[in-house]
Amino acid sequence: MAKSGDKKESKSSSEGITFSKSKDFSEWYPQVIQKAELADYSPVKGFMVIRPNAYYIWQKIQDYFNERLKVLNVRNAYFPLLIPESFFKRESEHAHGFQPEVAWIANKNGDENGEGERLAIRPTSETIMYDSYSKWLRSYRDLPLRINQWANIIRWETKTTRLFLRTREFLWQEGHCVYETKEECDKETLNYLQEYARLCKELLALPVLMGMKSEKEKFAGAFYTTTIESIMPDGKSLQCGTSHNLGQGFAKSFGIKPLGRNGGLILPWQNSWGFSTRLIGALVMTHSDDKGLVLPPRVAYNKVVIVPIYNDESKSEVLKAAKKINGDLKDFDSFLDDRESYSPGWKYNEWELKGIPLRIEIGPKDFKNKSVVAVKRNTGEKLTIKISDLKRQVPKILEDIHNELFSSAEKSMNARLKKNDNSKEVIKLVGEGFTVLTNVCGGKDCEDEIRAKAEGLKVLMYPLDQPKSMSAKKCTFCNQQARHSAYVGRSY
Repeated sequence: MAKSGDKKESKSSSEGITFSKSKDFSEWYPQVIQKAELADYSPVKGFMVIRPNAYYIWQKIQDYFNERLKVLNVRNAYFPLLIPESFFKRESEHAHGFQPEVAWIANKNGDENGEGERLAIRPTSETIMYDSYSKWLRSYRDLPLRINQWANIIRWETKTTRLFLRTREFLWQEGHCVYETKEECDKETLNYLQEYARLCKELLALPVLMGMKSEKEKFAGAFYTTTIESIMPDGKSLQCGTSHNLGQGFAKSFGIKPLGRNGGLILPWQNSWGFSTRLIGALVMTHSDDKGLVLPPRVAYNKVVIVPIYNDESKSEVLKAAKKINGDLKDFDSFLDDRESYSPGWKYNEWELKGIPLRIEIGPKDFKNKSVVAVKRNTGEKLTIKISDLKRQVPKILEDIHNELFSSAEKSMNARLKKNDNSKEVIKLVGEGFTVLTNVCGGKDCEDEIRAKAEGLKVLMYPLDQPKSMSAKKCTFCNQQARHSAYVGRSY
């Protein structure tokens, strides 16, 4: 990011963000993505190009999570991109759930490799991985097996492309574990969900809600699905990660039957869990503003930019001081913007657009006072700091920025949450951009009726923290006995 190229200075509004986040959210979001040089549209419909600025964020996510995987005794591996059609059809519910999204390779029947069947590009990797698991797991002593894969996924969706949110190809991690007992599987399925919430908070300053998907919304073939969701500024929910207890169905379909402790074969329990580059979209929508991208410092390629301000008389001494400051702050991936063909104001706008967390300005008066002005990207707050204190103050300021971003996002998310048990009021509130906590029966027919009441309306999840008793509660929509407290709203 430090090198911006040889652009000509322009006063055109097209250099910055021309849409308002509060008024034109759907236009504002892709403009921020493209002008901050995070991603671009591919010549192939439904695909995107992830540019270096965004790929660095993905690398930071990988680095963070790989360290957590070590602690959790999960090993990374890699499995093939292509899946034989016969593998994909072994688990019928799973196959049916993914059938509309599968992209098939147009290979000849009976080719030189003797495959004789269609090959699917992975929409997820349960089937290809579990074929290997059936060969590897011979005894309860081989359990638990914990494997993670970083990969790309193809899901041939027909909906409108939304960069990072809905594309036919995306990057993700997918963990796949096998356990001797349901209790082990339940415990770790929840553990991985909590790890996702922790990643979102500690790295991305992103607040999330934790819950369980309804029967209709759960992963195809799963026993149950847990989820983390964040409420975006337009009131829609964005699924940021899921963790599924797959039960014993996949083990049965793929012949994963290791020897048990008592000498007979056992049918183990499995889970799978994943998050994707969608997290980058969540970060952009949550934190950014009408000036452009706002990055949490922990995922910023450059955490600090130094902008010298000088005239001919002061140029030499100001640049010398700026270079010294840049050297002192290298631990924060600082860089010095000393381009002479751009005004300081133009530089401010450029680096605000690209989201650098902290800008340091030094001019003749600052130099004489042995100080600088530090400007926080998230709030615009200006701080006067002695040059001698910079190395001590900058890490504290960056930490403050992270905490302020999380606090602001959490406040914004909570403001979008309402509680109501009147069906008409719930529909009205969702239409106004809120996500509503209400009571539901959990029946699939009722859920279909909920969807029919308003475009995009659906049960998003059941919060993990459920009331102790639902015996006195009625479903808001069908007036039958309520079984769950649920968030209802619209989602991406």
